Amino acid sequence: MPNHLAIIMDGNSRWAKARNLPRVAGHKQGAENAKEITKCAVKLNIKYLTLYTFSSENWKRGEEEVSTLMGLLKLYLERDANELIGNGINLKFIGDLAGLPNDIEALCRKVEKASQKNDRLQLNIALNYGSKQEIVNAAKKLALTGREITEENLEKELYTYPCPVPDLMVRTGGDQRISNFLLWQSAYTELYFTETLWPDFNMEELQKAIEDFKGRERRFGGR
Repeated sequence: MPNHLAIIMDGNSRWAKARNLPRVAGHKQGAENAKEITKCAVKLNIKYLTLYTFSSENWKRGEEEVSTLMGLLKLYLERDANELIGNGINLKFIGDLAGLPNDIEALCRKVEKASQKNDRLQLNIALNYGSKQEIVNAAKKLALTGREITEENLEKELYTYPCPVPDLMVRTGGDQRISNFLLWQSAYTELYFTETLWPDFNMEELQKAIEDFKGRERRFGGR
């Protein structure tokens, strides 16, 4: 069983298009599914779950779509955070939170503080996240403080520290790339790609990914 599962949640727009629905309907269903998969992770005793929610490149989308995504994010945090916290989930937000709208940044900080003592599952929500910039920022911090640039020191400055690295990364929607997500952390992560669109990715699909993972021999660069 993976201790840390990371997911690139792709396919919301195609899910909506296939049903002749507006793109926002796909994003809404995708957000609902994120909550359901979090519950599945708890049932499977996965201890860390990282969801790629909004990348730093997503700002390039149309203004209306970005505004819709920010509105949905705020809605679901306000509506569902207490339920997640009540279920023992520790919520962490990774990424450049200062680049988010002020009200959403404040909400993220509030939710983090309210859930910080929970230990049933750590849910990392990647917002305004870009892994290349994360690594650059970490290196800059080391340089500014005069610390030696080593793997150990750099890892301590990543958004994800002290969370363990992912064991399994799943990408839904058919594309086979990791899209600037957890580049440093996924050096030895097992990758699993599925054609299933994110809103349709359920417990059965998650278990397929985990069974595939269990059948792999992880050598971490050795033979």
